[in-house]
Amino acid sequence: CPKKDKEFSLHKPEEFNTQNQIVLELVFADTSVMNGGGAHNHLEESKQDGAGDTDGGEDSNEQEVIVIQDTGFTVKIQAPGTEPFDLQVSPQEMVQEIHQVLMDREDTCHRTCFSLQLDGNVLDNFAELKSIEGLQEGSLLKVVEEPYTVREARIHVRHIRDLLKSLDPSDAYNGVDCNSLSFLSVFTDGDLGDSGKRKKKGSELEQIDCTPPEHILPGSKERPLVPLQPQNKDWKPLQCLKVLTMSGWNPPPGNRKMHGDLLYLYMVTVEERHISITASTRGFYLNQSTTYTFNPKPANPSFLSHSLVELLSQISPAFKKNFTSLQKKRVQRHPFERIATPFQVYSWTAPMVDHAMDCVRAEDAYTSRLGYEEHIPGQTRDWNEELQTTRELARKNLPERLLRERAIFKVHSDFAAAATRGSMAVIDGNVMAINPGEETRMQMFIWNNIFFSLGFDVRDHYRELGGDAAAHAAPTNDLNGVRAYGAVDVEGLYTLGTVVVDYRGYRVTAQSIIPGILEREQEQSVIYGSIDFGKTVVSHGKYLDLLEKTSRPLKVQKHNVLNEKDEAVELCSSVECKGIIGNDGRHYILDLLRTFPPDLNFLPVEGEQLLPECLKQGFPRQHRHRLACLRQELIEAFVEHRYLLFMKMAALQLMQQKAHKDSKMAALTETGSPAPVANPPCTEAPESSGTSTETITHDPKSREVVLNACKAVGSISNTSFDIRFNPDIFSPGVRFPEDSVDDIQKQKQLLKDAAAFLVSCQIPSLIKDCLDHSALPMDGATLTEALHQRGINVRYLGNVLEFVNKTPAKWYHHRIGISELITRCAKHIFKTYLQGVELSALSAAVSHFLNCFLSSFPDAVAHLPADELVSRRKNRKRRNRVPGGGDNTAWASLTPSELWKNIVSEAQSYYHFTLHCESADQVVEEYGLQKITLLREISIKAGIQILIKEYNFDSRHKPTFTEEDILNIFPVVKHVNPKASDAFHFFQSGQAKVQQGFLKEGCELINEALNLFNNVYGAMHVEICACLRLLARLNYIMGDHPEALSNQQKAVLMSERVLGIEHPNTIQEYMHLALYCFANGQLSTALKLLYRARYLMLLVCGEDHPEMALLDSNIGLVLHGVMEYDLSLRFLENALAINSKYHGPRSLKLALSHHLVARVYESKAEFRSALQHEKEGYTIYKNQVGEAHEKTKESSEYLKYLTQQAVALQRTMNEIYKNGSNASIMPLKVWIPFLLDTGLGIVGGILLYRHIQKDLENLKAEVQRRQQLQESGKSMEELSEDSPLQASGFSMAPCCLKLTIHTLS
Repeated sequence: CPKKDKEFSLHKPEEFNTQNQIVLELVFADTSVMNGGGAHNHLEESKQDGAGDTDGGEDSNEQEVIVIQDTGFTVKIQAPGTEPFDLQVSPQEMVQEIHQVLMDREDTCHRTCFSLQLDGNVLDNFAELKSIEGLQEGSLLKVVEEPYTVREARIHVRHIRDLLKSLDPSDAYNGVDCNSLSFLSVFTDGDLGDSGKRKKKGSELEQIDCTPPEHILPGSKERPLVPLQPQNKDWKPLQCLKVLTMSGWNPPPGNRKMHGDLLYLYMVTVEERHISITASTRGFYLNQSTTYTFNPKPANPSFLSHSLVELLSQISPAFKKNFTSLQKKRVQRHPFERIATPFQVYSWTAPMVDHAMDCVRAEDAYTSRLGYEEHIPGQTRDWNEELQTTRELARKNLPERLLRERAIFKVHSDFAAAATRGSMAVIDGNVMAINPGEETRMQMFIWNNIFFSLGFDVRDHYRELGGDAAAHAAPTNDLNGVRAYGAVDVEGLYTLGTVVVDYRGYRVTAQSIIPGILEREQEQSVIYGSIDFGKTVVSHGKYLDLLEKTSRPLKVQKHNVLNEKDEAVELCSSVECKGIIGNDGRHYILDLLRTFPPDLNFLPVEGEQLLPECLKQGFPRQHRHRLACLRQELIEAFVEHRYLLFMKMAALQLMQQKAHKDSKMAALTETGSPAPVANPPCTEAPESSGTSTETITHDPKSREVVLNACKAVGSISNTSFDIRFNPDIFSPGVRFPEDSVDDIQKQKQLLKDAAAFLVSCQIPSLIKDCLDHSALPMDGATLTEALHQRGINVRYLGNVLEFVNKTPAKWYHHRIGISELITRCAKHIFKTYLQGVELSALSAAVSHFLNCFLSSFPDAVAHLPADELVSRRKNRKRRNRVPGGGDNTAWASLTPSELWKNIVSEAQSYYHFTLHCESADQVVEEYGLQKITLLREISIKAGIQILIKEYNFDSRHKPTFTEEDILNIFPVVKHVNPKASDAFHFFQSGQAKVQQGFLKEGCELINEALNLFNNVYGAMHVEICACLRLLARLNYIMGDHPEALSNQQKAVLMSERVLGIEHPNTIQEYMHLALYCFANGQLSTALKLLYRARYLMLLVCGEDHPEMALLDSNIGLVLHGVMEYDLSLRFLENALAINSKYHGPRSLKLALSHHLVARVYESKAEFRSALQHEKEGYTIYKNQVGEAHEKTKESSEYLKYLTQQAVALQRTMNEIYKNGSNASIMPLKVWIPFLLDTGLGIVGGILLYRHIQKDLENLKAEVQRRQQLQESGKSMEELSEDSPLQASGFSMAPCCLKLTIHTLS
């Protein structure tokens, strides 16, 4: 039901009962709307919230959840012209939700204007079902047609158009209305659940064609683009109407209004009949108007119908037939394929789609539809009021918090969509500036209650900080500040809705408007902070109180600065942070660009020397601007690191004291003074650490210990651990009072330590994680995410690559790093390149840039938009004043060699990294990159959409791209992602339970988390995707394969829709789904999914990646299962080579690869090769785990068996040679233990190797034993010590239950 929240007005939250929206509707769990974007692994980052805190509140949460899950009941629905049917509903649902279900059902979808009646009484749309008198199990609700109004008629036309377009993917290609692509159903032939029940394992084997296309086979160098979007047979449009549009006779004249005419429609049926239709209060009928004559009288017959669909079905047989089959197909699609996502996802490739006439789209383009006239009647949305009102909602108990988070998330996703649309309108020149007299760069805009400004340095505001470069960086810094303050969520402190949009080379900042700010001068408004970077500074008691509450979580130190009169002014933020009280009386803070402290590695300061570890790596370096800040993740990692240091020092000193004490001190210990430190509370999160040391400060000696430890780690308090940063240190123009010199010195030291920590701890730890494969970036986005998780800014990419260069193995992560560096440099150049291009030359300019960047054609020449329309006498005065105004053709003179020179110099100046290349071909040669991968990366980063076809990058005779290949330019949007906190805690508690081995409880908690996530985000969100993935894995391990399949199918669909069809997460989801299909006996589907995953991986990062070994082992195993031995061998041998390269010659993964290859050779009766591989495997096992280990014994048994088979075969062959056809041939024995691992699959680096029935029984027994022990309260340590499974190699590992019966590594 894609428009469920439409009527939820946030202006008057008090009108709604708190629980109105808390519909934990299990009925609609699949079809409730909305979802989100942003980072993938937030769910895995459990460290930050401290898993310890969650357990305490967990019981109370569970109690609250039970309260709001009332039992559902069934009602009967009777609609005109259909049989009554049953509908399961929940008491907290609103009547509105039943409306939505009816508008989505196949037999009632064409009705929009109706009421529901119970015993003749009309039900209120916004009433909860439980509040309706007489509504109970089995009640009959009648659907009664209501008279139309103009608004209802328009809604009806829009709804019919949506139904006609429901299978048409063009909205997803065009990136509108939160539609996005999904191709899973192409590979699964519809819904997996049903097909799983239909297929028989035996009969399936004969009809599989297992041969993959040539480009998927190991070693293929071909990287086609077309298979990225396979043809979906459902998308062949079933044409129901040729034209449906508003008539030119609208609006009805006065005399016709008084006859009930609301609006006129013009249509052309498939049979080429041109008709004119009147929408009246009683319904729709044919009138006698034609294109040129107005005759509103009803035609004969007029076919008056309450629904447009009924009317058209009577007029056009083709409409009736096609509309019926279209709706059948629509309802067969998985709900996740059609629900809107909460943030728009854009596709970088698209086919050439026919542009069809569409009245709704045309109307939307010219109205500010973001006001959703039906959302709040008669006014555009007051974004600021909505954003702030939702923050003020109550949050005392779970239902209140869910309502609040749902409302916050909904408004943010709507605001992001409105801001994006407005930013594009501003750059396209469709919005009038509020200061039209000024130069285009300096213009500001207001549209739909949102304020827009361009990322240029207007009025030399940033002159001392780096000019335009600083003005370009400031909005993203500001957004990070808004995100941080929003996450702390202090009552009474408000931030602006902020969205940063990069479009056509311009950066636009969109902000909600503080009430009253436009009526007064900034100087009068600002009552806290500074408007001139610290020359004049003011403070305010209320702001200090509010900001004080944020200072601990954000690690900001309260400090004094001097104002223009040399008076000390107290601040609890950076000086740029401004406090303004709006006309609504709320306290707003804005300009949060220096929320986090400066990064001294990129901020050379005269007279300041960095630490040796920074100097050694060439820091400090000159950066484009002086706004380089440390990331919040770095600050938190640094504080945690310091906290552990502090605890170690305190414990060490106390132990030394203890050793020096005599018997008197021993007596003192009994009274319990320094005792607590013997067990230092290292498990506490640094946030709560303030109290941890107070227990040891009663005794003067202990106090001294704490004092020393505090000094050593740079704590701002002498009695407890407390590290905070002063964000104003090294800000130009900020002066500090003389009495704080020592403090400032300490702060400077702390900043130097943090800069050194980034270089000497965080970068090496990232490289180490890549080398031992605990971090596996596949493309630029996942690499950036890995950097950010460790608090490393992307400007350190050159350093990271230098570091990789020093490691002996320059592997795939070096290649991905180089590719990211090159595409980012190209993006920087592309940004300024685009600013000089006028709109009519855009596609020519973009294709020319891509030719210079990627084509082997040496003299790429730009095709100036020849003379499609250019008038010869250009009127110079009439120059359009779009920001990219001028008819500038400088872009056309760019050459490939010049572009690559620029890329090399950009890499040197921005990333301080030396690239050795002068052309695309050299890059491919030197660093092993793929041009198709570079094309994908630059398109995603710059928002380019290209035509999906095969591109010849290597032709030296003609350029790769023409202007017809560039289909669109999309915005790249950054915004805040509000979080579902309660759901997140349930998810963490579930993960913790799973890690401890309590699968059932873990599963229940994660199911609960899923309900809460659905409740806050709607049905689609990246965090729901992680939830479903974990549930599927648990279902699989607990033996419920159909359920695992169903959950994983949802995870794949969601990943495709929310992250993108070829995102690395989507590739992982495909691999997991293939495993569960295999376990369900659907071998051909499993193979198709694995082939799809392999194709996507080749496109995204090429064949040389550790994950490819995993994928190829899987493909090899499935092919072995269907007796395709030669094909299986190709994949398994490739996996063997990759494992050997990345895991080394002594790895157990390599031993396993040898064993799998040996098995295929055995099946082919090539025993010599089989023996050779198994011997390799045996040697590894013997050296790594010893001869007594079960794996070594097994391998040894298998070797004996292979030898016997080889001898037997040789005998038989000799017999045949000797006796000819009369020879008695010995039947070959089969090695039984290895045929029992039919459910064999590799998931995420873990072999789920269900080897022998006994092991599975062991697992079940172990899980039961743990649950009994948990009830009797036995600790986990005791439990693991006497666990028989530890002996047989079970390990329950973090976050994803890594279950390994035979531990691989």
